[in-house]
Amino acid sequence: MSSVAALVLLSVLLLLGAPVGFALAVAGSAGLWWIGNLDMVLGVLRTTPLSSVSSYEMIAVPMFILMAEFVILSGIANSLFAAAAAWVGRMPGGLAIATALAGAGFGAISGSSTASAATLAATSIPAMLDRKYEPKLACGVVAISGTLAMLIPPSVALVLYGLIADVDIGKLLIGGVIPGVLVTFAIVATVFALVWRDPSRAPPGRRYSLGEKLRSTGVVGPMAVLLAGVTGVIYTGIATPTEAAGVGALGAFLITLLSRRASARKVRAAATKAGHATCMILMIILGAHVFGYFFTLTQATQGLVAWVRALEIAPYAVLALVVLLYLVLGCLLDQVAILILTVPILLPLVVSLGFDPVWFGVLVIVVAEVGMVTPPVGLNVFVVARYTKRPIGEIFGGVWPHVLAHILVIVLLIAFPSIVLWLPSTMR
Repeated sequence: MSSVAALVLLSVLLLLGAPVGFALAVAGSAGLWWIGNLDMVLGVLRTTPLSSVSSYEMIAVPMFILMAEFVILSGIANSLFAAAAAWVGRMPGGLAIATALAGAGFGAISGSSTASAATLAATSIPAMLDRKYEPKLACGVVAISGTLAMLIPPSVALVLYGLIADVDIGKLLIGGVIPGVLVTFAIVATVFALVWRDPSRAPPGRRYSLGEKLRSTGVVGPMAVLLAGVTGVIYTGIATPTEAAGVGALGAFLITLLSRRASARKVRAAATKAGHATCMILMIILGAHVFGYFFTLTQATQGLVAWVRALEIAPYAVLALVVLLYLVLGCLLDQVAILILTVPILLPLVVSLGFDPVWFGVLVIVVAEVGMVTPPVGLNVFVVARYTKRPIGEIFGGVWPHVLAHILVIVLLIAFPSIVLWLPSTMR
């Protein structure tokens, strides 16, 4: 009964617009007071701030965020779409395909779906509309391409999942590589299919000379080397994810210096943004630990596992319900909040059914990202609408074919776990 009351209180606080971290802390504290006393609440609040954020692996979070801020400051991120358009812009739907490729590249930088969607909306949509692309197609591909940010490594979401689930972060990051490529291919294939059915949706682009293509590639080359190096040192075992994050932040800072865009004011602003984002994430983690203490004492997770086992439902039927839950939550909450709210409760259940925690982590990210473009909230859709002033309904209409393609990818990941697990299994 106390577990239900705490969940209701948490839901009410979130619906009222309370920050996720504070909502978790308040609901958890109320639950602890309900089953214990004030001394118990104060004891947890005294020890939780240090214990929840003092792990060595946690350093990877601000370092990856800082790396993203420095790369964005360098201006290279803005050249991604131009470079991709130079190589594939002449193809049917070429600029839309270039948007997907730029989304994959920017996703590897930012780690934020909404930031990626905003950047792509500002750069690629005007270019597509100038070329007489169908607005629904253009806006839809931008909204869905933004979702790649939380999957393609280095991914802050996968790092957080590893910290919450106590799973090897290196394997999680490497496990996201092939699914990230697969999701990008799904977006490209969907564009091909839409343009094949109706070529008027995307007129052919102009031709680029080989020299133009090479020059555009040279501009984004340093960023590609940086990202490949960060992922490579993790894969080969040369560095831990935390060490790789530090190297990545330093490399991004050097790229910013070489671009001659760095100034004391801009570097300080980038560091401040990274600090703000990190504080937000750490506050959510702190609140989740308070809420987690309460749930541990009520043994709600153990009760859930025992209840599901008693039902004798097929493991894949339970997994289907879990996937449906994440699709719904993805429509309403940020991915960080979803992970912290659900993983401590659902992961023991999923593992008890025989599923791999690394595979489940990657699957959760893919599923939750789909919620970023589906009603009633669909944050990426609203971001694109804000930047383009296009109708919300039009953008949702442009996204639906990609949502169906993503669901097919999710089915593939469930049917063939080796898509996620093969590359991590080859790590040294």
